Amino acid sequence: MSQRNMSELSWREARAAGATGIALLPIGSQEQHAAHLPLGTDTLLAEAVVDRALGLLAAPAPGEDTTEVVRLPTLPYGHSPHHLFAAALSLSAPTLAAVLDDLLSSLVASGFRRVLLVNGHGGNDEIMRLAVKRFALRPEAAGATVAACSYWTVTADDTGAAAAGGPVERPEVTPGHAGWFETSLMLAAHPGLVRTPVPVREPVAVPPLFDNPPYPGLTTERHGEWARVGGATDDASGADADAGRRLLDARARGLARAVRAFDTATRPEAAPAPAPTAGTPRTPADRGEQ
Repeated sequence: MSQRNMSELSWREARAAGATGIALLPIGSQEQHAAHLPLGTDTLLAEAVVDRALGLLAAPAPGEDTTEVVRLPTLPYGHSPHHLFAAALSLSAPTLAAVLDDLLSSLVASGFRRVLLVNGHGGNDEIMRLAVKRFALRPEAAGATVAACSYWTVTADDTGAAAAGGPVERPEVTPGHAGWFETSLMLAAHPGLVRTPVPVREPVAVPPLFDNPPYPGLTTERHGEWARVGGATDDASGADADAGRRLLDARARGLARAVRAFDTATRPEAAPAPAPTAGTPRTPADRGEQ
């Protein structure tokens, strides 16, 4: 079997799967998403993209290798202090980093050698990537490879999108927060949870600095910005399910390709030879001499 849910495995089955499979951990949040989307939007969308990507991986094209994936239970909480002005369940940055570090340590101790984190909340992104980098430096990570992405960063812009109705990307509002992008995805994945009609977002006289930095590449934050703009980054009233299906399809195909690439690059036969340890004599071949 190429795909399994960790919660359904015995410990022996989990250790056997860890020897060859990829452990995939979705990460979300519980936080305000304006008046029309539920608090669990980020969690639900991360799961929707992961589930669709795993569906694609379960049916490899002719000539493609089978990718073994063990899907972990979703981590439904994230770093959301900027949404506490309304409602959220937030972990501090050190707590989230510690939770991810503990989970990575547990997976490696349980026999897994490859782990992929798939995130659905912008506030988790930097913390998640730093957790992956820091874990790889630890001695206990020897022989393991860890990776991370946020679902909106992996997409597939190819003939598949054209077949599905053409590209519909809007980079200026992607991913945004409770705006056109997330609302379109929710209308496709969980239409019953979207409060309709989606109200028009009233324009704000001064755009929020976190979404409109005064200079490209400059991260800018100002106290009270989220409450001032009503909890959403852009107008979601034009969102629709058809656009959401195409956006979701592109992310699912992109994630499936990312998982396959990670699988190919990290299989045992593709692993580089370990570097010599301190004090180990090096041969001329080690030094690249002829």
